Amino acid sequence: MNSQPVNLSFRLIAQLVLFVIVIPLLPLLISGQWRWWEAWVYALLYILSFAVSRALAARRHPDIIAERSRFMQQENTKDWDKKLAPLAALSSGMILVIAGLDALLSWSPAFSMPVKIVALVIILAGYALSSYALIKNRFFSGTVRIQSERGHHVVSGGPYRWMRHPGYAGGLLVYLATPFFLDSAWALMPGTLTTLLIMLRTSLEDKTLQEELTGYREYAGRVRYRLLPKVW
Repeated sequence: MNSQPVNLSFRLIAQLVLFVIVIPLLPLLISGQWRWWEAWVYALLYILSFAVSRALAARRHPDIIAERSRFMQQENTKDWDKKLAPLAALSSGMILVIAGLDALLSWSPAFSMPVKIVALVIILAGYALSSYALIKNRFFSGTVRIQSERGHHVVSGGPYRWMRHPGYAGGLLVYLATPFFLDSAWALMPGTLTTLLIMLRTSLEDKTLQEELTGYREYAGRVRYRLLPKVW
């Protein structure tokens, strides 16, 4: 009778350790360069963005953390997203792994400070956009599914006034800018792969929503762009 809450608590703790401690510190853990200030700044921004966005989202939508904690466990997750979601997560994590290896083995020359400053601004913008989307959208799940049991409906406020998938758009800004901030040209390879996977996932998710979520087709007619206003 009591096993489910215990398992849920353990799962939540494990996810928090992975996403709030291990992943943002990967470049430092792999390289062993503890004076690498860019990696510390990146980790701090990652952790702050994660913690603040989840706290604000949970305050606005108390059930959203439970929804997101069941990543890959909902029965009605789309079959294609059961493959794409973990693949995109793995690919994005490889950006940090490659950056750490790059620093350890000195594969890439350092980028100039102006390039790093621009990259940092883009990373901040990406985290801000993704966090804003999470806070405004009660149905911001970790996988693509129609959340009928939660009263799933179209969300058109906040950043959803400008683009249909601002969470993905913010993530792409971070994925593409991180290699420049962490001095890793090689990390652009998983960054590019992650971009392609996210674009594919966005296209399939948008098609699913237009076909299965009431009112989404009309919303898509008003908000024309999926990820990048005036482009796509």
